[in-house]
Amino acid sequence: MTSQKSGLNKDDLKSFKEEIIHQFHVVSEGVIDQVKLVAEGVATVNEKLERTRKELREEIDNKTQPIAQAVLELSSKVVALDGKVVVLDAKVVALDGKVVVLDAKVVDLDGKVVVLDAKVVDLDGKVVALDGKVDRFHQELKTEIQETRQEVLAAVKFSYAELDKRLTTLEKEFVELKHRVEKIESRPIS
Repeated sequence: MTSQKSGLNKDDLKSFKEEIIHQFHVVSEGVIDQVKLVAEGVATVNEKLERTRKELREEIDNKTQPIAQAVLELSSKVVALDGKVVVLDAKVVALDGKVVVLDAKVVDLDGKVVVLDAKVVDLDGKVVALDGKVDRFHQELKTEIQETRQEVLAAVKFSYAELDKRLTTLEKEFVELKHRVEKIESRPIS
């Protein structure tokens, strides 16, 4: 083995080294060419990707711009509606306050109605009592009028009978006086 080692000379080694270096250069040039091809392919893909990206961005911008505009319009409408909601909330709070006041007034009125109901019940009792008194007074007046009427009728009957009697007496006396006057007038005057 040593003899074989020693059989290789420096020139052989140098030429072997140069051959390896040359092969390495050939292989590395091939690799470099392939890397360049891959780099060109990557650059082409990057360009295509960048173009596609720009096209997509433009398409997205074209499609999202109306959406963004609509979002802005909706946002302003939401802000306006929020303002209206705040105003309506204030009105609801004010109405709630008024309802509380009205509820208190209703409770007060309910108390007054209860008092008035009690007074009406009391007045009903008094009216019933007064109706009884009026009915009794009416009955008493009716009875008194009936008695007075009877008395007046009796007095009228009495007066009528008395007047009839007097008239009859006066008629008789008149007839007598008439006879006397006729007798006196029928006497001869001497």
